[in-house]
Amino acid sequence: MEKHQIRSASPVDYTMKTIGGKWKPIILYLISVEINRFGLLRRGIFGISKQMLTKQLRELEADGLITRKIYAEIPPRVEYFITEKGNSILPIIDSMHEWGTQNMKFDDEGNVI
Repeated sequence: MEKHQIRSASPVDYTMKTIGGKWKPIILYLISVEINRFGLLRRGIFGISKQMLTKQLRELEADGLITRKIYAEIPPRVEYFITEKGNSILPIIDSMHEWGTQNMKFDDEGNVI
């Protein structure tokens, strides 16, 4: 095996399978800053469909990174919260946020370039 070859069961691979993809880091970040209801999450994530948000939330919950609380109200209210395991990954999400803040460039109209 070459020195820099990564096995498929590596810690980086596991991390990417857990939080990788287009939406999961954004969802985790929003929930961590208390944007934790489905409608708020959907409005906060440009381009995500209801079906995709539902799928990603279920996967994050299955992986133990978030938990869902259903309130016995009419209509029912559902909120998502970061778990202890989810909190342990927030430094990675925070680093991604910081890196993006430092490196994003905008055109004259305020669009990311």
